[in-house]
Amino acid sequence: MTLRWSTHNRRVPARLRLADPVLVAGAAERFAAGAADDADLRLLVKHLLALLVERAPGGAVEVRVPPYAAAQAVGGTTHKRGTPPAVVEVDPATWIELGLGQLAWADAERSGRLRASGERSDLSPLLPLLPVLPG
Repeated sequence: MTLRWSTHNRRVPARLRLADPVLVAGAAERFAAGAADDADLRLLVKHLLALLVERAPGGAVEVRVPPYAAAQAVGGTTHKRGTPPAVVEVDPATWIELGLGQLAWADAERSGRLRASGERSDLSPLLPLLPVLPG
């Protein structure tokens, strides 16, 4: 895996680079309007995962957003191979809603829109990753 140094001097996987703010804003607007395409979803998922990694670097929790990306974040235990000690798995739309502040973690968990297991898997203190967009 190729790594780069972020602006905050933390290592972020190259595939999870922060996107251009203009592109993010456009994709977020289309998402809010229900008109996001596959490219918008991919951009938003990866951008929000990159923000999570910058906000909470580490390897204690693996966040999986199939089919677009996965990332390790949150300090603590780090895993090298096999099943990580904590996993969050969520669909793209739910991850974007969580990251944009349009959905509360507890509501997503209660409704079955996300699965979280293991120590430190509750990411609610880190959310939203971007300011809540006007609805």
